[in-house]
Amino acid sequence: MNTSVTPRSAVLLSATILFATLSINPALASPADDAKASAIAWLSLIDHQQYAQSWTEASAVFRGHITQENWASSVKGSLEPLGAVVSREITSVTMSKTLPGAPDGNYAVIRAKTVFKNKAQALETVTLSFEDGKWKTAGYFVR
Repeated sequence: MNTSVTPRSAVLLSATILFATLSINPALASPADDAKASAIAWLSLIDHQQYAQSWTEASAVFRGHITQENWASSVKGSLEPLGAVVSREITSVTMSKTLPGAPDGNYAVIRAKTVFKNKAQALETVTLSFEDGKWKTAGYFVR
């Protein structure tokens, strides 16, 4: 039995180990990937009408600008007429150290093309800030 390792098999083995490591260890994901995953999880709360929970999981700046009750009322009034989400496609993830009107920090702006039951074309924007070691929603807009 020949147990020698050829250069080609070494490269394939290295690539397989790297892929497995990245798949298993989310800490090795890029900040953009982490921000995107956080935005998708937060949007899922909105999709399931868990408005109070979405407020709780948002950034301190977000929570400081609107009460939980006002947030729930506002988002419910804006989104319920649109109906359920039919599909959502993340179209861009933009990383930034600055945002207008905000202190310097780590930010991500996630944009998604969304189809709602009663609105065929909408653009959702979720702005996240990196706070306490996590990406947290700092703003949400739908048009």
